[in-house]
Amino acid sequence: MIMQSYNFFMPTKVIHGEKVLVTQAEQLAQYGKKCLLVTGKNSARLSGALDDATKALKSQDIDYEHFDGVENNPSLENVALGGDMARRYKPDFILAIGGGSPLDAAKAVATLATNPIAPKELYSGKFAEKPLPIAAIPTTAGTGSEVTPYSILTVASAETKRSFSAPELFPKIAFLDWRYTDKLPIHITRDTGVDALSHLVEGYLSRRATGTSDMFAERGIRLWAKCIPGLKKGELEPEKRDHLLVASNLGGITISHTGTTLVHALGYSLTYYHDIPHGRANGVLLGEYLRFTANHAKERVDNVLTWLGLTDIQEFSDLINHLFGSVVALDEKQIKAYAAKAMGTSNVGFSQGDVTEKVLNEILTKSLT
Repeated sequence: MIMQSYNFFMPTKVIHGEKVLVTQAEQLAQYGKKCLLVTGKNSARLSGALDDATKALKSQDIDYEHFDGVENNPSLENVALGGDMARRYKPDFILAIGGGSPLDAAKAVATLATNPIAPKELYSGKFAEKPLPIAAIPTTAGTGSEVTPYSILTVASAETKRSFSAPELFPKIAFLDWRYTDKLPIHITRDTGVDALSHLVEGYLSRRATGTSDMFAERGIRLWAKCIPGLKKGELEPEKRDHLLVASNLGGITISHTGTTLVHALGYSLTYYHDIPHGRANGVLLGEYLRFTANHAKERVDNVLTWLGLTDIQEFSDLINHLFGSVVALDEKQIKAYAAKAMGTSNVGFSQGDVTEKVLNEILTKSLT
C-alpha cells in the first residue's frame, strides 16, 4: 500500500466564543500600536463588531484609522485605495471585519501596504516585503477567509474573479463570535451558509483531500446539517448560528489545504456577469457536481449525503432549490463561454474525474436551463 504524502499548515490562532474580542483584547497588542481597520460601508457597524473592535483597540492604547470603502466583490482598483491609505498611515497591523469581501480585501491591502506595486502584480504571489499581520473578525458564516491564505478579487480586464495567495496572508488571529452574524437577513445567511457548505463538500471531494483535511470537512458538514431546519424555516437560534459559524471556519481550514473545484470555477462567471451572490452561485451547481463526482468517487459522495442526513442527490438538489428557488436561466452561448473560461482555472484540475469543457457545459445546462 502506498501511503499518501502531504503537508499541513494552519498558523492562524482561532479564539471562539461570545465577547472574546473585548475580553481578550490584549491579544491584539502583540501586533503593534497602530492599526488600520478594513471594512465595508455598513456590515461591520450593523453587526456590532466594529464597536467591539474600537473598544478593544482603545483598551490597549492602539491608535487606528478606518478604511471603510471595501465594495462587494472588491476589485483591484478598490484594494489599491486601501493600499494607498495604508502606506500613508503606516500601521503595524490590519484588523479586518466583515464577510468574505472585507477579509479578502484586507489581505490585498496588507500586501500593498508594504509593497508599492501595481495591484495586478499581486497575482505574482512573490513580494519583496512581507504583508502586514492581519487580525480577522468574520461577520458572516460563509467564506472561512479568516483562516485561509487566499484573497479573491474581481479582475475587470479578465471579466472574472481571481485569487492570489501567500503563506503570510493567513491571518495571525481570528475572533469567532456568533453574535456578529445574528442580524443578518435570512437571504444573506443562506447565501453565505451555502458558500461554507460548498467549501466543505468541494474540499472533501477534491483530488488534494487528505486524511487531515477530511477530518475538518466531516466535522463541518455534520455541524452544517444541524442548521438545515433553521435555514429552511428562515430562523436560526443562537446555537445554530454558532454551528454555522464554526462550520464556515472548518470549511476555510479545509480549502486552505485542498483548494476548491470546478464549482467555484463555474460560479465566478455567475457572480461576475449576473451579480449572483457567491454562495448562491456555487450552491445551484452543487447538485450536478455531486452527480458527476459520484461517477468517480461514489463512496465519498455517499458520505457527504449521509453526514447531511439526506437520502440521495435529488434530496440535496431539492434542499438547494428550497433555499434559493430559480436563480438564472442561461442560454447556449453563455454556457459555452462560461465553461471555456472555467477551463482556464486551476480549480478544475482539483476535481475528481476527467473534467472537460463538455462536462462543464453539461453541469451548467442541467443546473441552469
